[in-house]
Amino acid sequence: MKTTVGLLGCGHVGSGVAKMLLEDHDFINEKMGWPLALAKIAVRRPQADRPYNPPADFLTTDPYQIVGNREIQVVVELLGGLEPARTLALEAIESGQHLVTANKALLAHHGREIFAAAARHKVEVLFEAAVAGGIPIIRTLKEGLSANRFRHIFGILNGTTNYILTRMTRDGLTFQAALAEAQAAGYAEADPTLDVEGLDAAHKLILLTALAYGTLPALESLHVEGITRLTPEDIAYARELGYVIKLLAVSARDEDGRLEVRLHPAMLPRTHILAEISGPLNAVLVSGHAVGDVLLNGAGAGMMPTASSVLADLMDLARTDRVNSTSRVPSLGWSILRDEPVKLMSETKTAYYLRFTVADRPGVLAAIAKLLAERGISLAQVIQKNPLPGQESVNLVMLTHLAQEKNLMAALADSDRLETVLAPTRLIRVETRL
Repeated sequence: MKTTVGLLGCGHVGSGVAKMLLEDHDFINEKMGWPLALAKIAVRRPQADRPYNPPADFLTTDPYQIVGNREIQVVVELLGGLEPARTLALEAIESGQHLVTANKALLAHHGREIFAAAARHKVEVLFEAAVAGGIPIIRTLKEGLSANRFRHIFGILNGTTNYILTRMTRDGLTFQAALAEAQAAGYAEADPTLDVEGLDAAHKLILLTALAYGTLPALESLHVEGITRLTPEDIAYARELGYVIKLLAVSARDEDGRLEVRLHPAMLPRTHILAEISGPLNAVLVSGHAVGDVLLNGAGAGMMPTASSVLADLMDLARTDRVNSTSRVPSLGWSILRDEPVKLMSETKTAYYLRFTVADRPGVLAAIAKLLAERGISLAQVIQKNPLPGQESVNLVMLTHLAQEKNLMAALADSDRLETVLAPTRLIRVETRL
């Protein structure tokens, strides 16, 4: 007896999975005492050059040699995108095949439909590779920490943006220069939009929220903000104030038990462990009521780290298949998914970094501070630099105490109308719960 596997797609990650299944076959068999056998790989172009080229007799252009094939127990979806991935995934589930996927967008957009279908047909949907590459965060939340009520999850979930911010922080590069370097190093796509605008990390954040809190929020309900507007100037001020800027994913219960799910640049204390996560690495910091804080960090992408997570799911399913059991836990670790609204960003409370570009005149600071105070916003720290020779404007930098977002935004709308404020105010949130 054996567990047979079919791959849909053999690109970057699929090549790594095929390589491990074929080259590490004996090691996997020795470790499990049960063969895990690759049967077929569905590809669009069999003759394409790949990072790993499996033998030609494994390749087919027909996905239905895999999907619905009774001799294949597990379908691995590595196509990416929403279609035909959604259709093929559902058809595999409906035919009684387990599904392993690295497709975070598919599950973020269509997870309810896919997980419900898996429950009806008593099969598993495993997706360790969909969040944070080689870091075993999915299994940790679903199984290892399943007895915990989670207080918060903070994550650095995108290696491209973390690499760019690391280079901007350490060497003062502009965003465009750091992006070009990331592309040259293979850390960023030719079209980096999904990464730098935060959508890739937001899809992952949705899945972490589902695992932690039993609800799968819609992307449209989240505040999602990328890193394209960050400047070396703001990063330098953050350093002067004792902070580092990261693209931070937040999933948390507030003091009233409401669910916050948001992703945006955030200033973290320079001494905090997440501030030290550099280059293309990912990290997830989880806080549970029983276990306390747990940090997982490592490679968030890449052919082999991601393939490692896919193989871990396959080996898990092979063990289930061996004893002919139904799934040990629901695919998300919850028996049902609740419909729970996400707290509006306007209701969120945090501290703020504000950089005003103002005319070099007496009374400017007092005028801005008065407008902030009228909205209940108090100041923790102020930096005002002298103008450079020939300049008529100066930067006025402020750190606030905790404030409600809608009040802060209203105050900035007032201050930006002042004659002495010469450009729209730059804002970065300061995370205080770390």
